[in-house]
Amino acid sequence: MLHVPVKLLLLLSLDCAQVWCRGGNVPFRRLCASFGADATMSEMSYARNLIKGNVVERTHLRQAANEHCFGVQIATKQIDEGIAAGELAAEAGAAWMDLNCGCPIYEATRRGLGAALLRKPTKLGRLVAGIAEGIPIPLTVKIRTGESASKINVMQVATALQNAGAAAVTIHGRTMEQRYKRAADWGLVQQAAHQLTVPIIGNGDVLTFYEANRRMSEHGCIAVMTGRGALIKPWLFQEYKDQRELNPSTLERVGIYYQLVRYMKEHFGDDAKGRKKAFYFLPWHCNFFCRYRSLPEETYATRSLQQPLISTRVETADENLGESLDSLSYLERLLRCESEAAHEHLAAALWDSDNEQHAVSQLEKLAGEHVPEWEASAAPSRDEREGRIDENRG
Repeated sequence: MLHVPVKLLLLLSLDCAQVWCRGGNVPFRRLCASFGADATMSEMSYARNLIKGNVVERTHLRQAANEHCFGVQIATKQIDEGIAAGELAAEAGAAWMDLNCGCPIYEATRRGLGAALLRKPTKLGRLVAGIAEGIPIPLTVKIRTGESASKINVMQVATALQNAGAAAVTIHGRTMEQRYKRAADWGLVQQAAHQLTVPIIGNGDVLTFYEANRRMSEHGCIAVMTGRGALIKPWLFQEYKDQRELNPSTLERVGIYYQLVRYMKEHFGDDAKGRKKAFYFLPWHCNFFCRYRSLPEETYATRSLQQPLISTRVETADENLGESLDSLSYLERLLRCESEAAHEHLAAALWDSDNEQHAVSQLEKLAGEHVPEWEASAAPSRDEREGRIDENRG
C-alpha cells in the first residue's frame, strides 16, 4: 500500500493540464518540498509518448533531491502502455504511479483519456486492475465526480477502482464539465471516504491550513491534495505542519521567489538558453504569486465556510485587515499587481539580480517607477476576467 508520510500532498499535475504543465516543473516542486511538501507528483505524461522516448515526456520522470516521496502521473487507456510506463517510473525512482482520470481538456478527452475514462467504470476497473498487477510500484488513480452534474458516478467509479486494486483514489470534487467554475463538492468526497475501504485523498479549493484541517477532520480523507493553493503560496505545507499562518513579509516573499529563480538556474542553466526555458514558467508563476494575501483564521475561517477562499476576490488592499492602498509599500503593491507587464519585469529583475539584496533593490526601483500604471492597466482585464467567471458560475 502507498505510504503517505504527511497528511497534505502537493499535486503537480492537476486536472487542468493548462495549469500544471507549467506549474509542475522540478524547480517549483523543489521549492514546495523545501517548505515541507513530503509527497509530490509530476506533470501528466501521455504514456505512449513516454514509452517512445519523447524528450519532453521523459523530463517528467526527473525529480529534485529533496522530493522523498515522488509519484509519476500518466494518461493512458491501454494496459500494456500503463505497465511499460510504470516500469519506467520505477526505474526513475518513483514511489508510485498515478493514472489521471480527471483531466478535462479536449486534447486528452478526444483521445478517450483523462476524464473521458469516467464514462465506463467497469472498463476503467479492468484497465486499473491490469496495470496495478503488472507494475512494481503502487498505482493510484485521480478522478472527478463524473462527466457532468447530471452524470455524477463517483461512487460507482471509486468502487470499481477499489475492487481493481488501486492503492488510493484521489477525488477532485468537481465534474469534468465544471472544471473550476464551481466550488468543489466535498460532500461526495466524504461519502466515498466513509463508505469505501480504499484510501481516499480529497482535492479541491484548499488554500489555508485551517481549510485543510476541516477537510481532514470532517470528510474522512487520509490526505488532502492541493494544487492552485501551492501555486499561490508554496509555504502552505509548512503552515499545515506548524498549524499556523506564516504570513511572510514583503521582503521574505521576495526571498522565496528569488530562491525559485536560483533553483531554475540550477535546473535549466544560468545562460541565455536556460533563461529562455525558465521564462516559459517564471512570469506565469508570478501570476499566481500576486494572488497571495494574508488570510488569518480569526478573520477568514467563517468566510471559508460560505465560499472557498481560493475563489474569493480580494482587492490589492484588504479592508478586512485594515489595509489601504496608501498603507502598502510600492514593493508590496508590485508583488500583488496582476499586470502581465509587471510579471514580466518582476521575473526579469529576479533573474538578473546577483543576490537577494540586489533583487530587493531592483524591485523597489521598478515598483517606484511603474506600479501605478501597471495597477491601472491590470484593473480592466481583471474586471473582464471576473465577469467571465461570474457568468460561468451563474
